[in-house]
Amino acid sequence: MDILDYTAVELAGRIKKKEVSVKDAVMAVLDRIDKTENELNCYVTIDRDGALMSAEEVQKKIDRGEFAGPLAGVPVAIKDNMCTDGMLTTCSSKILSNFVPAFSSQAVVNLKEAGAVIIGKTNMDEFAMGSTTETSYYGATKNPWNTDHVPGGSSGGSAAAVAANECYYALGSDTGGSIRQPAAYCGVVGMKPTYSTVSRYGLIAYGSSLDQIGPICKDVTDCATILEVISTYDPKDATSVKRQDTDFTSALIDDVKGMKIGVPKDYFGDGMDEEVKDAVLRAAEVLKSKGAVIEEFELSLVKYAIPAYYTIASAEASSNLERFDGIKYGYRTNEYEGLHQMYKKTRSEGFGPEVKRRIMLGSFVLSSGYYDAYYLKALKVKALIKKAFDEAFSKYDVILGPVAPGVAPKLGESLCDPIKMYLGDIDTISANLAGLPGISLPCGISKNGLPIGLQLMGDCFKEKNIIRAAYAYEQARGKFGREDR
Repeated sequence: MDILDYTAVELAGRIKKKEVSVKDAVMAVLDRIDKTENELNCYVTIDRDGALMSAEEVQKKIDRGEFAGPLAGVPVAIKDNMCTDGMLTTCSSKILSNFVPAFSSQAVVNLKEAGAVIIGKTNMDEFAMGSTTETSYYGATKNPWNTDHVPGGSSGGSAAAVAANECYYALGSDTGGSIRQPAAYCGVVGMKPTYSTVSRYGLIAYGSSLDQIGPICKDVTDCATILEVISTYDPKDATSVKRQDTDFTSALIDDVKGMKIGVPKDYFGDGMDEEVKDAVLRAAEVLKSKGAVIEEFELSLVKYAIPAYYTIASAEASSNLERFDGIKYGYRTNEYEGLHQMYKKTRSEGFGPEVKRRIMLGSFVLSSGYYDAYYLKALKVKALIKKAFDEAFSKYDVILGPVAPGVAPKLGESLCDPIKMYLGDIDTISANLAGLPGISLPCGISKNGLPIGLQLMGDCFKEKNIIRAAYAYEQARGKFGREDR
């Protein structure tokens, strides 16, 4: 078995048994990057020297017994909107193209304290605004399954890197599906935990009430293990919650007997690819054959999720991105007369078209005369969507559906039609609006050889339910990879 084919947990076990060294694993990843990165463009920054130095330090601590956890020595990639001390952090934007933070996000700190080795920072849609990783200042990332197609977004670089064996696992962030959708498009596992479970400290904000960090990895075991490491209470994040139930690996049980799983009819309506529908419903049948109770039901208000989400997210983005003005840090235009022209030119030159579009939309819905008509109404819809999910979870342990209406589109298809790109998030954004946990895992391959993703959602703080259901399905499905095409 090739060293790159191990999952993160498998590799850590091999390192612990001294069958593989940390340097071996890092060198394997770096060699793989050398072979594939020019074509895929998964990374913005590759910290070759830092990773090799870290490998030596981590190996010594493993040998001394200081690092004995399930991720010690495993190379990881970090989405480029999470601050990393001394490493370029750009959000894939020109306006932060020279920003090197002096601190690390808490999720990154947790991984380093567990013995992880950071390989570099992955490409993304600029400021996480996009669903294809084509809005990046550093160029589009390509899907390892077929380089004519997108990897999804905004965490497309992280998902593609995992799928291409350019790292063993990665961190992404999910504002409206930005972990789950690229994971589905790239045939890997991605999870958005309950809002407030993972600290957002050091995550450069897009929509503060929606953003959540989570893992992208090769299987459900890795997913639960990584989530266990990064889920800690953080007083530096005002929204962080103290939880006593973050032993997520305890949910890795191949048993769903009696589990009630709801399948919302609303997620299988017009515009859904038949191949996706068939694959997702087959997955439901697999869980049914293992003893789960499967029921169809109506989940109202889903059709209102898209307008509510983009109103709220754009409003928060217009506020969060106000700080990027050329004064405090980041890019500053070269020629200007006076302070106001410097602001205008810096932001005009520093932000890409999609970011500008969402800033303008957000500023509009927050402006005098429109706040009540748009933003306040969107918040009311958000509350109603949460209520609809509360009612559903009074009957069901898990909600099962697709991650996206179709498989990964071709490069360029979505950029020329922003509305079509926005509608691609229809199956994922409700979880963010309601603060719910959700997991994406592969459940099939389309006729044109692209992965199809299955989404499982749980009630707030009930990650263990969806991990258990995902693990049971994965055990029945067996190993999944590009060789299965």
